[in-house]
Order: sequence, then C-alpha cells, then structure tokens
Amino acid sequence: MGRSQETFSKKEKEKKKLKKRQDKEQKKEERTASSSKGKGIDEMMAYVDDNGNITSTPPDPNKKKTIIKQEDIQIGISKQAELDPADLIRKGTITFFNTSKGYGFIKDHESQESIFVHQNALNSTVQENDKVTFEVEKGIKGLNAINVKLID
Repeated sequence: MGRSQETFSKKEKEKKKLKKRQDKEQKKEERTASSSKGKGIDEMMAYVDDNGNITSTPPDPNKKKTIIKQEDIQIGISKQAELDPADLIRKGTITFFNTSKGYGFIKDHESQESIFVHQNALNSTVQENDKVTFEVEKGIKGLNAINVKLID
C-alpha cells in the first residue's frame, strides 16, 4: 500500500483557504446589511431651517414666514459721514528715526500704535523724542505718516 496523497501541509492549506473564503463571505454579508443603498428617500432627505442650519426634520408648514422688504436689505459698505479735516490731524512722538536711511516711526498719542514715516513726508528735520503733528494714510505695508510737522 502506498502512502496517501493528502499530506498534513496540504490539509492545512485547504483549511486556510476554506476559512479565508468563509471570512470573505461573512464580510460581504455585513457590508450588504449595513449599506445605505437600499434606504428610502425619507432617510436621505435633509432640510434647511430658518437660520440656514441643516436638520433632519422638515420645516413646520403652519409657521408664518417673516417677509423682508427689499429696501431694508443693505448691500456693501454702509456710507460713513465725511470726516472733518481737523480730525485727521494726529499728534505723536518720534520713537525712532534713522537719518542716514531716511525713515523712522512715530508713536500716536491716541491709539499708541507705531506709524512709519519717511523723510519725504517731513516738513523739517526731526530727531528722536520730538513731538509732531501728522496725518495718516494707508500704505502698501500698513499706515504711513504724511505732512509731518514739529510742534513748537
């Protein structure tokens, strides 16, 4: 009698294949059970409430809607009152000024912010700790002081 053609390793490989196939089948069943493809349209619907939030409950049809007049809607920037030219002039102290490079900084007395100043905006020569009056304009990198004058 000859030996059987089924060796131990062949039996183990066959068992592993069978177990793998069963696991794959089980995962497939779990996916089909938990998939959302077969659900009804009511479960997939989403509603938007009055505040713009997404909810799962439909809006109340009996609730009275507020009507907004077209004139009440403001689009863009609100118009500001024109500023008095005297309000544009500020006072400050020069905290730093480099005469060789021709720039410095002024500390505003009201807002305590540091504002860049270039020597082209000066009406006279200045030094550090001088009190000055100036106007502010919006520059590329921030606020710039213009029309800088010494206070006597």
